[in-house]
Amino acid sequence: MLGSSELMDALRGIGLNLYERKLWVALLTRGTATAGELSSMTNVPRSRTYDVLETLSKKGFVIIQPSKPLKYVAISPEDAFEKVKDREREKLKLMEERIDKIKNSKIMQELKSIYEGGMQLISPEDLTGALKGKYSVIQQMDNMLKNASSSVNIVTTPSGINQLFENHLATLKKLKKSGVKIRIASNLKKSPEQAIKALSAIAEMRNITEDTIPFSGKFCVVDGKQLMMGLSDEKQSTQEMMLWTKSEYTAKNMIEPLFNLVWGKSSPFTKKAN
Repeated sequence: MLGSSELMDALRGIGLNLYERKLWVALLTRGTATAGELSSMTNVPRSRTYDVLETLSKKGFVIIQPSKPLKYVAISPEDAFEKVKDREREKLKLMEERIDKIKNSKIMQELKSIYEGGMQLISPEDLTGALKGKYSVIQQMDNMLKNASSSVNIVTTPSGINQLFENHLATLKKLKKSGVKIRIASNLKKSPEQAIKALSAIAEMRNITEDTIPFSGKFCVVDGKQLMMGLSDEKQSTQEMMLWTKSEYTAKNMIEPLFNLVWGKSSPFTKKAN
């Protein structure tokens, strides 16, 4: 193999398929080569080599020399990666423009009408799902918080305090300005001071002590109508999982009373004097 498995995995992560990875790394070792030479070095079928090298050229990894036979010149990794970044920025910009165009058109109204019609056919309790992975959890939490109109009640872990600070602080600030009551309970003695300082400015906070409340976990209830609850042990699991549901019965009659119990047994948080 011309490159380590770690190198090949990294190149796959930026969008190069197996043949593209093999041919580009092989070309890097030679600087310049023909398709036949690269095919022999990599065992990539010669019939595919020309097409793959053409694709690499379009992606900015290879320069084609118009000679007979055709020769291919490797672009340095630094320059190639910068071209990848530029191309991805351009794709993202184009996608944002297309999305904004749809959002400001009649198509958006049609989509909303279709969605609202579908929602009338199901009960809120059916809107339940398991969220797997940090990105999915963050996105759904932010969506849920943005829809809050009266209250946000959160019980979380010290690492969860940091997640709120890093990922949801801006949203929570907007809720505070709009009059939403925010309450957060956690083991604040083990939480990052910077996160506590920022969150305590916009939320009422209480400290959970292990000797008074033998509880460790995460859940968030919004307006007594929808909730998210942790399903994974962050000390043992490498991937975060949470349950989300719009079941008002569960939120109002089960999880919110649990929050009130934890809140009542936790101690008021006193800000440190400057």
